[in-house]
Amino acid sequence: MKPKFKASQFLRMWPRALFHMKDGKVILEANLGEPGVYVLYRDDVPYYIGKTGTTLLKRLRNHALKPNARRYNFWNYFSAFHIKDSDHRDEVEAILISAMPTANSSQPKFVRARLNRRAAKLINDMQALMLTGRQDSSGVQNPEELEDDDI
Repeated sequence: MKPKFKASQFLRMWPRALFHMKDGKVILEANLGEPGVYVLYRDDVPYYIGKTGTTLLKRLRNHALKPNARRYNFWNYFSAFHIKDSDHRDEVEAILISAMPTANSSQPKFVRARLNRRAAKLINDMQALMLTGRQDSSGVQNPEELEDDDI
């Protein structure tokens, strides 16, 4: 029987500056000693989603303190989720990547649903009303048929 999903703890929007402080090191060591999934933020916008089978502390420290690291210059806050089971880490990472536009180069492990003609038209009309206060006047008859590089 597969174990039930369990995330034992999460940390939300902690400042990256903790990695540069002596007292911060103590707090981080006490709270990031498990494997899990993390989100790096640029201000309050998700920038990157990752996972680690080692401790979150080790992985986040690499992102925070190595100037040659790919994401070094692009984030200032992080959230972390303790998830011991590797299958569940993969699932949570995939869900977060699918739900939030980020700089991740990996593709979600889920198939993106395509909208039918009626749903696409309704969403397009709603978007036009929200953005312009008027009905859609783009002239696009079948928005569901437009090419989308992300699908």
